[in-house]
Amino acid sequence: MTNLFTDRLWNRIEPIWKSYLEHPFVKGLGEGWLEKDKFKHYMKQDYVYLIEYCRLFALGSAKAQDLKTMTIFAKLLHGTLDMEMELHRQYAARFGISHDELEATEAGATTTAYTSYMLNIAQLGGIENVVASVLACAWSYSFIGKELASWPGAIDHEFYGEWVKMYSSDEFTELAEDCMNLINEMAEGKPERELAKLEEIVVKTSYFEYMFWDMAEKQEEWPVKLYTQSRLIKPM
Repeated sequence: MTNLFTDRLWNRIEPIWKSYLEHPFVKGLGEGWLEKDKFKHYMKQDYVYLIEYCRLFALGSAKAQDLKTMTIFAKLLHGTLDMEMELHRQYAARFGISHDELEATEAGATTTAYTSYMLNIAQLGGIENVVASVLACAWSYSFIGKELASWPGAIDHEFYGEWVKMYSSDEFTELAEDCMNLINEMAEGKPERELAKLEEIVVKTSYFEYMFWDMAEKQEEWPVKLYTQSRLIKPM
């Protein structure tokens, strides 16, 4: 039996990902008791995160060495723009937030750090860096979606059920599997030093995923608000 690179990755990231399921935000979402203000904050931050995530897919198409890979990244870009982000727009409407307001959300500290890391890593290396950068988000959301779908009542919840349905869906599973297949193909024949670098990208982005859930739970933006429209404010 062939050892896939994703099997090696799973050995490193499994403890991190299992901690997602114990995080109060994810647990509250799956069990249906998550405060809606926290979900609203998450949804707005995740929307601007996904805008930058889409840039990674576009970069992947630009760096692709063959039409097959280019097509996969185009499919991932389309799926994110038209499926995943549409779910956020639908939730925004339920909160009375317009599309323009949603898009104008200021990225918080964790969102900025996470997306900046991915874009920096992706631009520094070849196509394999792009794949490693996007993998944890797609794969872990599929992992979480499928886990929550097995929880009693999660998929039928009147508010959070749509979130669980989408991330456990066959369509989203296919997008995640596309990313997994790409990293496995690109890992073939690479020397250990290169594999170790790709592994660390996936581990770091997995930590960022936990930080993102934590940001949502605490409704964090930036640690200190230094200014208002008119004057500098000294922290108390």
